Amino acid sequence: MVQVVDHESRQLGSRKVFDMGCGNGAFMMELLNRGYDVMGVDPSVSGVELAKSASPQLQVFEGSTDEDLKERYGSFPLVVSLEVIEHVYRPRVFAARVFDLLLPGGVAIITTPFHGYLKNVALALAGKMDAHFTALWDYGHFKFFSISTLTTLLSEAGFSGITYEFAGRVYPFSKSMIAVARKPS
Repeated sequence: MVQVVDHESRQLGSRKVFDMGCGNGAFMMELLNRGYDVMGVDPSVSGVELAKSASPQLQVFEGSTDEDLKERYGSFPLVVSLEVIEHVYRPRVFAARVFDLLLPGGVAIITTPFHGYLKNVALALAGKMDAHFTALWDYGHFKFFSISTLTTLLSEAGFSGITYEFAGRVYPFSKSMIAVARKPS
């Protein structure tokens, strides 16, 4: 994931990053250690407290897509959101907030578990569909995105030039997909 951020930040000529849904700040810390100027929000009070206690220099705040994040934090050339979108109740609001946070020409990097057709067929044939899509997981995933549905969501929000990379296992059985979406200049 850091390689994708490194590539996009070089293209943008900026090392300023906003992390939406930063959790305990682990990825923010990795970016900070690589020389990035990073700020993040998470709705979890305990996650924000963990991040601050692990590294007091992190700029991490309690916040969510229920508020106007641009008004509160400004605009950024690069916004990352790692394994968050599948947990939100209103993905269109989430995508709009990411779009609003970006400067014109900025880039969003959004990861989510990959749910491609062949992967789902393999899960069904292996008898693992219930374990994978369990409804019994407290605070689990609310949404399951495919390339098609995530592209539709990001396009509706105004993004263009949407590309995908994959992580964890070989495609088409990857664990995660990485969407790189651009806000028009």
